Amino acid sequence: MASALSHIRVLDLSRILAGPWCSQMLADLGADVIKVERPGTGDDTRGWGPPWLKDEHGADTDVAAYYLCANRNKRSVTIDITRAEGQELVKRLAAGADVVLENFKVGGLEQYGLDYASLKAVNPRLVYCSVTGFGQDGPYASRAGYDFLIQGLGGLMSITGRPDGEEGGGPMKAGVALTDILTGLYAANAILAALAWRERSGEGQYIDLALLDVQVACLANQAANYLATGRSPSRLGNAHPNIVPYQDFPTADGYMILAIGNDGQFARFCAEAGRPELAGDPRFATNAERVRHRATLIPLLKQLTVLRSTAEWIAALESLAVPCGPINTLADVFADPQVLARGLQVTVPHPLAGTVPLVANPMKLSATPPDYRLPPPALGEHTDEILSAALGLTDGEIARLRADGVL
Repeated sequence: MASALSHIRVLDLSRILAGPWCSQMLADLGADVIKVERPGTGDDTRGWGPPWLKDEHGADTDVAAYYLCANRNKRSVTIDITRAEGQELVKRLAAGADVVLENFKVGGLEQYGLDYASLKAVNPRLVYCSVTGFGQDGPYASRAGYDFLIQGLGGLMSITGRPDGEEGGGPMKAGVALTDILTGLYAANAILAALAWRERSGEGQYIDLALLDVQVACLANQAANYLATGRSPSRLGNAHPNIVPYQDFPTADGYMILAIGNDGQFARFCAEAGRPELAGDPRFATNAERVRHRATLIPLLKQLTVLRSTAEWIAALESLAVPCGPINTLADVFADPQVLARGLQVTVPHPLAGTVPLVANPMKLSATPPDYRLPPPALGEHTDEILSAALGLTDGEIARLRADGVL
């Protein structure tokens, strides 16, 4: 199978989620990703359990499920970068790499001679991407950045959650580390752009990527709403600031989502619900008026939606091309016929578990699709292989470095 990035080698010094998510994206597209980890402990997420991967007999292994989500298709090498010999090994690996990815604190790698300036000296074509909480400059640059903190500081939590005064009201973070994930995606895009520029110019470059910058950029329409009006958006629970009705509604047996995007869809919904006159009411006839009269309209609609089950509503509204859907658990998601048809769960061989289930890469490229060559690696699994093949170290040299605690 052809791979778009099979000619690219990535030296990945990152850990946790944002950096590894980026490097997994590149690895899925064929890049040779060498994951450099601390001897003994490795990536912090290796221990972020339970839950743990089960072995072939159903017993817990020491591999956290969290670690599995962002580390497939990589090779792991353990090197102590606080040691001079370890630093030299990383420099030699960087000399043969196309990309270095790291998420140390600002200036954290300079003391080891592994910062961009030092590695550029040995590899001028290097694309070097630093992921931090707040970027390389500014008053917060020295602070550590964590997804949860950035969701709060970057405004996402101010627009997520039930309104004050409602039951359960108050700010809420997203259910996954969304800022980390988005930063990983931006990092992969930036790296690919830098590699494309290098193809034309022959020059590498430095990428400064901050979680805070990404979070603010991804406020999207909510940021535009603020910049256009000077008013901070408020929390609306599952409702939409610019579209009505566009939220969850109670049904006879649970909840459903209505995502009505135009006046025609609203009219068809009202007719199906037995209240066609609502679509002709001047307060509700257009989206702009429905937004203005949200507080009046939504209680009226809730009185209607509770009269049928979620499945009954979905069957009826889908036949009328009115956007709607259930609120699935993850068990529902991975049993959904569309998810199954799209192949969003993949299984790869694993030395401890026999096989391991993973979520597929969603990019559907016709000529160079993502592939799944390697399971998330054991700590240091490929150390000897990499140091031998990439740097020409002998078995004896590797054994000495391991005995000295460098590996």
